[in-house]
Amino acid sequence: MTTSAGPASQPQCSPAGSLWRVELHCHSVYSKDSLTRLERLPGICRARGIDRLVLTDHNTAQGALEAARRYPDLVIPGEEVMTTQGELLAWYVTEDVPPGLAPEEAIRRLREQGAVIGVSHPFDRYRSGAWQLENLLRIVELVDAIEVFNARCIHMEDNDRALAFAQKHDVLMTAGSDAHIRREYGRAVMVMQPFENTPEAFREALARAAHEVRLSSFAVHFGSTYAKWAKRLFPSLRRPIAQAMREDAA
Repeated sequence: MTTSAGPASQPQCSPAGSLWRVELHCHSVYSKDSLTRLERLPGICRARGIDRLVLTDHNTAQGALEAARRYPDLVIPGEEVMTTQGELLAWYVTEDVPPGLAPEEAIRRLREQGAVIGVSHPFDRYRSGAWQLENLLRIVELVDAIEVFNARCIHMEDNDRALAFAQKHDVLMTAGSDAHIRREYGRAVMVMQPFENTPEAFREALARAAHEVRLSSFAVHFGSTYAKWAKRLFPSLRRPIAQAMREDAA
């Protein structure tokens, strides 16, 4: 399914060979609930036809910054930040924003970095990072985009509610796979005109983008649950390879 990403007044892109498929929401071993290592990302992207990938680990940008350093023509650094009211997505970050801040403070810190800011899965009824409507209304004018399709949402109505909210408030609309395991990457991507590797060019391309989306199976949630338990049972899995190499060298 392909739909427009920008506000209703903006034209819809038609997929073509010159357009990029961009993954805006995915995780790696730097998230507590994923085992995907950074060195696997290029192969995953080749297999899934992903041209650019924003790595948005939970409450840390360290993996994304390392991946962007290793693969600058593929990875854009991002973060998924848990605030006191719900989760934010950030693209083009330069440093961590810690969890537990008020939304306004988290947004202020992200703006200081020049990041583009979205709201992830705002109405997913099963997510601890979902938003209450009154809290989302308070910050909607402070963000750039609303995630209107998250492939991990179990009930499509929750995505539909996010879409209606974004359309009503005339903000940019994004889709993301929220990938934690290999088979999830590329389930929900943005189809975008190629853009320079800057926040400004990214945002401009996002305003003219389209969505290419499919829901993931409920079974993918077992993959992230497995990752959590594996890291509890095997503490070495909590250390990403780059961190482990630095610690071992010291």
